Amino acid sequence: MKYTQLGRTGLKVSRLTLGTMNFGPFTNEPDSHTLMDTALGAGVNYFDTANVYGQTAGKGRTEEIIGTWFAQGGERRDKVVLATKVYGNMTPDGGTTWPNHDRLSALNIRRAVDASLKRLQTDYIDIYQFHHIDRNTPLDEIWQAIDVLVQQGKILYAGSSNFPGYKIAQANEIARQRGSYGLVSEQCLYNLAVRDAEMEVIPASQDYGVGVIPWSPLHGGLLGGVLKKAGEGSRSTGGRAAAELAKPEVRTQVQAYEDLVDKHGLEPGEVALAWLLTRPGVTAPIVGPRTAGQLESALRAVDLELSQELLDALDEIFPGPGPSPESFAW
Repeated sequence: MKYTQLGRTGLKVSRLTLGTMNFGPFTNEPDSHTLMDTALGAGVNYFDTANVYGQTAGKGRTEEIIGTWFAQGGERRDKVVLATKVYGNMTPDGGTTWPNHDRLSALNIRRAVDASLKRLQTDYIDIYQFHHIDRNTPLDEIWQAIDVLVQQGKILYAGSSNFPGYKIAQANEIARQRGSYGLVSEQCLYNLAVRDAEMEVIPASQDYGVGVIPWSPLHGGLLGGVLKKAGEGSRSTGGRAAAELAKPEVRTQVQAYEDLVDKHGLEPGEVALAWLLTRPGVTAPIVGPRTAGQLESALRAVDLELSQELLDALDEIFPGPGPSPESFAW
């Protein structure tokens, strides 16, 4: 495994982030534990989750599965850089939504972090992330709450997710005024098919020393060889991939992509991940395996070297928007 610094911090993280959103609703606890053991054994030390993950298995279930894995010992917790998130409402499905059980008020941040620590069976979180911007809570209040948690030793760093470029700048400028450390990571939607982050999110992150952690690197399976698998009858297309493939222009792009990758004797999903690892500002894409085979494929991508010829061809199929403001101005 290869490692890099997380943004401007001294923290070293693996070039892949193990996403755990499937743990609970799609991957049972024993299999989830096996996947985490395999990832850690391969050198993946960056694990990402969120307090709301669990879906049909119940909100918080994913954190509970990670907690029972930590409880097995063997230096599991010490070796992992653990990231979780706060924002979503944690009221059980079908229950009454109380007004202060979501978003980023100081009250909810305090409540949420203690609940996550209990589920995760740990006494600290390495990176505590805001899952979304909160337009109704002042950033001064958010940083005040974060500073208290840092002083208490409950968290070490703060990160963001789904923040636009101007909010990354605003959050870090207000943190600077307070003498707070500010954001160290940003999780954003970024892959070959969706490159909007290149306009402002990634440049802002680079300017502020914020590590970029792309989520959905295969765009819901669209970049994972979906047409080939469907043709072989090995997988039915559903969800985001099916919706996107219903657009003729997208199907044409994906077919051109799969043909190109096949010409080079490579696997589509591995190329999509390897491409992200060549992008400026990117620290570690999030991979969310449901099976051991999916994890093994992601691990191979770390060592995959893409030729300039292939990189240029990928840009022709999936052209980026270009930097801001040139992308929308003269």
